Amino acid sequence: MTDTTPQPPSARKVPHARTHHGDAFVDSYEWLRDKESPEVVAFLRAENAYTEAVTADQQPIRDAIFDEIKRRTQETDLSVPSRKDDWWYYSRTVEGQQYPIYCRVAAADTGDPSADWTPPAVEPGVPVPGEHVLLDGNAEAEGHPFFSVGTAAVTRDGHLYAYAVDTSGDETFTLRVKDLRTGELLPEVIENVFYGLEFDPEGRRLFYMVADEAWRPYQVRMHVLGTPVEQDELLFQEDDVAQWTGIDTSPDRRWLHVGIGNSEYSESRYLDLADPGARLQVLIGREERVLYSPEFFEHDGATQVLLTHNRGAAPDHPDSKAVNNMVSLAPLAEFAKPLAEQRWAEVVPHDDAVKVEGASVTATHVLLSLRRDTIETVRFAARDDVVRSAAAGTTPSFAEPAFGEELYTAGAGASDYLSPVARLSYTSYVTPPRVYDYVLATGELLLRKETPVLGGYDPADYVAERAWATADDGTRVPLSILRRASAAPDGTNPALVYGYGSYEISMDPGFSIPRLSLLDRGIVMAIAHVRGGGELGRRWYEEGKKLAKKNTFTDFVAATDWLVASGWADPARIACMGGSAGGLLVGAVLNLAPEKYAAAVAQVPFVDTLTTVLDPELPLSALEWEEWGNPLEDPEVYAYMKSYSPYENVRPAAYPKVAAVTSFNDTRVLYVEPAKWVQALRGATTGGQPVVLKTEMDAGHGGASGRYEAWRERAWDYAFIADALGARDLPDT
Repeated sequence: MTDTTPQPPSARKVPHARTHHGDAFVDSYEWLRDKESPEVVAFLRAENAYTEAVTADQQPIRDAIFDEIKRRTQETDLSVPSRKDDWWYYSRTVEGQQYPIYCRVAAADTGDPSADWTPPAVEPGVPVPGEHVLLDGNAEAEGHPFFSVGTAAVTRDGHLYAYAVDTSGDETFTLRVKDLRTGELLPEVIENVFYGLEFDPEGRRLFYMVADEAWRPYQVRMHVLGTPVEQDELLFQEDDVAQWTGIDTSPDRRWLHVGIGNSEYSESRYLDLADPGARLQVLIGREERVLYSPEFFEHDGATQVLLTHNRGAAPDHPDSKAVNNMVSLAPLAEFAKPLAEQRWAEVVPHDDAVKVEGASVTATHVLLSLRRDTIETVRFAARDDVVRSAAAGTTPSFAEPAFGEELYTAGAGASDYLSPVARLSYTSYVTPPRVYDYVLATGELLLRKETPVLGGYDPADYVAERAWATADDGTRVPLSILRRASAAPDGTNPALVYGYGSYEISMDPGFSIPRLSLLDRGIVMAIAHVRGGGELGRRWYEEGKKLAKKNTFTDFVAATDWLVASGWADPARIACMGGSAGGLLVGAVLNLAPEKYAAAVAQVPFVDTLTTVLDPELPLSALEWEEWGNPLEDPEVYAYMKSYSPYENVRPAAYPKVAAVTSFNDTRVLYVEPAKWVQALRGATTGGQPVVLKTEMDAGHGGASGRYEAWRERAWDYAFIADALGARDLPDT
């Protein structure tokens, strides 16, 4: 080491004892949690300076990757217009501008359904006749280091537009209402709202969510337009710190739905918006321990409820569980009875091989979202057929569009309740996002748009295929292997393993322009669909949570070993990457097997897991008990979490190059977690490789808000990986 070698900042050690269940842990860096401390801010800035100095030679590759992303992206573009009531809504981007512009044009009602529900032809860069700008994100963002629209809603008559913006990155929003007839803002401004915003059918009442000090959405409030905000009515408050609350409206907008729950059971309350005197009613109480999601709709003069649920098929066996969910139908009046006396008609039976992700309703059809063999897809049935079949005790017939690829993601997008077509989204690892309209009456798929990829992109140059690794306990773990078609399994390729594995969230196939820059440099990418995710249904999730969490980490190591054994990776040139709970995965894997990786990028990593989950005053911590267990009350959970929490299990070992990337205003994973973890890694590593911390001082959990800044962040992460793997340059340079 020379005098010119950058030296990392040295954080002072201040012993802080944490004692639970007879176990004491001394944390020397807990003082970094004080976000208001000038010393902490100065320390983070010093870390940023060190990171920039250590990685300065990566600037050319960062610039190259950023330019590749920019060259491939059609910067001036429009989304496919989506009809809602009497308007077509869309967003557009303009070259050189960071944020979308949200717009609409008037729809026609000629009496020809095909014509009336065909979106207007729009061309990038060509003015749209009759365009109304709802919100220009670029104008709104002026003077702010961060900008994000959290939620928005339009009244049924199209006159009022409510929207909530965040200008700090902490995911608390300021709500405003715009009169679209005049362009003027209404005088009321509501501060500190959360995601979730709905108008009543008349456009006079606005329902919104508020979070508590732990960033847990817990209140549903109602604002009557034209009245002081201080008079807003509290409709509902959830006091259980382990419950999450949200709102939405039924597809026909008659019913307000309040959903309360966690990953294991839920409760729904509903409000008849057609009745000004109505109060919230409970559909199925949380004491029944049913995990469910309802859809309300009117049929033949009666309100029906379509339920996606895990209650099970046999009313005579109340303890039975449909772990992958099933779909049932019942009149709303049925839910006034005790649960054991209710009779629900089966619409979609339980299937151990197919997970029902959800069901929605239009005026004519029922739409299902399903997961089969890791792949998310959709099915449709006529609503009248579903109701008739339920009454007759038979199973309705559902149609499923065919897309022709092995690994893809298809989902039903937002469609107007009265629309004769369903809006579908489609993508794969090699197919850029497509938007289809599915004609419900005929099953015809109408391609409305495929996102252009500039620069001569040819999907034939790339391969995405399924592989399976075998975990230590014999479980087969699905992998998605992405590579250039010219790559060969000769044991010489650099490789990147990516994973998440928590909250039943699936890493679904999707196209990524930035990822092409890695593949073009010869890097083989493996997405490890480890336990704890939802790729293989509910049981796959349950086998990677609470006291089975370590399966997530060992599955990832098994995926890495498969890459080597298959010949797709040089064992000395493998990196790993993950974000948030995927950052926990990266941290745990580095403690398990640091020798298997040449580099790691941990994005907003949840690495001080036990400390966070032990403190219900911290953002979201109490909600985490359903995912990890409750270490406050259960000594077994405490001991188990302590045995894998990355920060507490750093040990003397030759750790690889590590970059921890975080955001100062993140409310989901606080910056202090990676800040402490980096200090521990530096103090323990025996390998001499740099460990760096990069903190975005004006961003939140998702990183920078502007698209160009987001591209630069991605280029930074990918440059760190490519440099560490010796894959800085494109093959022809």
